[in-house]
Amino acid sequence: MRHVGWIAGAAAAVLVAAGTITYAVAAGDDSGTRAPAADSADAGFARDMAVHHQQAVEMSYIVRDRTKDVEVRRLAYDIAQTQANQRGMLLGWLDLWELPKVSSDAPMTWMGMGDMASSEDGSLMPGMATDTEMKRLGALNGKQAEVFYLQLMTDHHKGGVHMAEGCVAKCTVGVEKRLAQGMVAAQQSEIKLMADMLKERGAKARD
Repeated sequence: MRHVGWIAGAAAAVLVAAGTITYAVAAGDDSGTRAPAADSADAGFARDMAVHHQQAVEMSYIVRDRTKDVEVRRLAYDIAQTQANQRGMLLGWLDLWELPKVSSDAPMTWMGMGDMASSEDGSLMPGMATDTEMKRLGALNGKQAEVFYLQLMTDHHKGGVHMAEGCVAKCTVGVEKRLAQGMVAAQQSEIKLMADMLKERGAKARD
């Protein structure tokens, strides 16, 4: 419970920072004065992470209806709120840059990994759950739902960290790079928290 409370505080700080970052880009602060190209890492990351985040939000709201465990419900709420806010920022930046929100290129092409992306059973990018896994999560209850959610979200965060690290290395818009770095730190912390929560439930992350 103590750990989740810390995450909740951190999530609130991220939301405040998110508003500041969005305003900074809109006001032309930093390198946000020049719009990146449609095939840039900045645009690719914004498009792909918006999709990645949307699934995390969906998973989090599913598990909130499948368990009464306060700790898991609070973590799920924090993840849903933080990632929904960040998703809005990413899509907002694409609007500000007057760039399309979808691309004919395969996901992660901006990372040089377009040939590794897969749409098999709805899993568009590394870490994303398949359609079958999403249906299974929606059918479980109690401890089983908690464990499966924590396992799915751990995988999801690992994929998200990998993409965010790619933006830190390749993106050119300063505020977007800083947001990506914040994602890396926050999601790595949540991965550690979820490992502890899984252990408390007699389980562990998937290999």
